[in-house]
Amino acid sequence: MSHEIKTVAVIGSGTMGAGIAEVAAAAGHDVLLFDINQDALTRAIDGIRQRLTSRVSRGKLSAEACERTLKKIYAVADIASLAPANLVIEAASERLEVKKALFSQLAEICPPQTLLTSNTSSISITAIAADVRFPERVAGLHFFNPAPVMKLVEVVSGLATSPEVAETLCNCVAAWGKKPVRCRSTPGFIVNRIARPFYAEAWRALEEQVATPEVIDSSLREGGGFPMGPLALTDMIGHDVNFAVTSSVFNAFWQDRRFLPSLLQQELVLGGRLGKKSGQGVYRWPVEAVSDPYLSAVSAVPGEITENGDSVTIDDLLLIETQGETALALAMRHQRPVVVFDRIEGDVVVLAAAQTNVQADTDQAVHYFQQQGKKVLQIADYPGLLVWRTVAMLANEALDAVQKHVASEQDIDTAMRLGVNYPKGPLQWGAELGWQNVLRVLENLQAHYGEERYRPSSLLRQRALLENHHE
Repeated sequence: MSHEIKTVAVIGSGTMGAGIAEVAAAAGHDVLLFDINQDALTRAIDGIRQRLTSRVSRGKLSAEACERTLKKIYAVADIASLAPANLVIEAASERLEVKKALFSQLAEICPPQTLLTSNTSSISITAIAADVRFPERVAGLHFFNPAPVMKLVEVVSGLATSPEVAETLCNCVAAWGKKPVRCRSTPGFIVNRIARPFYAEAWRALEEQVATPEVIDSSLREGGGFPMGPLALTDMIGHDVNFAVTSSVFNAFWQDRRFLPSLLQQELVLGGRLGKKSGQGVYRWPVEAVSDPYLSAVSAVPGEITENGDSVTIDDLLLIETQGETALALAMRHQRPVVVFDRIEGDVVVLAAAQTNVQADTDQAVHYFQQQGKKVLQIADYPGLLVWRTVAMLANEALDAVQKHVASEQDIDTAMRLGVNYPKGPLQWGAELGWQNVLRVLENLQAHYGEERYRPSSLLRQRALLENHHE
């Protein structure tokens, strides 16, 4: 079966469809852009022209390349006109019954060697292909928004997808200047599955009133190195969209509590507070100036400091990196004042103090870090704080995906770096932090909450044992 790709058809002229059409045309393909709505087609072509013209005016694209790309895109109002396509990319309604009907129709219109793909972010490729003639040619080709800018494409294989087809698609999108990653058709694929804890743990912290949204976001952005705080990011994405993806993954995994949606986010959606696009979400948009979330300089009586691995003693105070227990639990066990701190990336540290501390004890800890040039954020006493528990959950979810052969380790880390711009792939991050440390944090969180949400994956336990064996 030959899979030379000259003509590409794109179904759906919304934001994603128009973006994918632009990418394929810029790579030199003839592109048939189909939509049942003629006005939507016109708007899509105009939008592509405006984007390319803007790039020309900014010196990012030559006028010749702009014209060449535009001449490659043909608006098509009749689905039968897609017959000459070698590759079809569907970017239409996110409803299974619509996709199944559409793909069955395409299978009749297009010859058997035409590759039929969906840009779906959540619907099973196996289900889409179930009633299609020659289902081995059906696959997922999941681009990220905006498609002309984002490098990542998830190439998704259903049960029937042939390895040759997946390989051809990987080669094709690589030739388009994208980075393909391969995965099996499972709920959320790679990115939308593994990213869930990044949002979920922030919502939990907000629900438990651990800190203000500004402090939660600053902790993960400045203390964890993420490009954007999760609450601000969900405002940007739109709470209706983010909540729908979370709910979809939750239900697809038979309501596994690892993917439990947030009642607080649901409340925002019900209230029409969808984020930036509605003017209000977690924040009011445009975002008003907020007060500096960092603690002001604290003076403290110098104490005797002893540093010991991941802990420091200052007189009677124990200052210790979080291992998933509350500062109060540690203070009760050690019979002394305790302050726990989070991961330090850059110059920001997040602290939480035991309720039994006197203020002078906590001031000693704040002063200690400020003397090192660190900016300090303080949150309520919360097991695992914010960065550690989030990264531990991301690494655990990534290991679960590896163990279930969703994708390779390399593709998972690549997907999370390029798809959602994480500073490190979660598997690389977990290895650097130490699998025993990740396991300890999750076991302590599970003990604290009594929830399966924090259960360590089997592969995490294996890696922790091997790490211990090699020491």
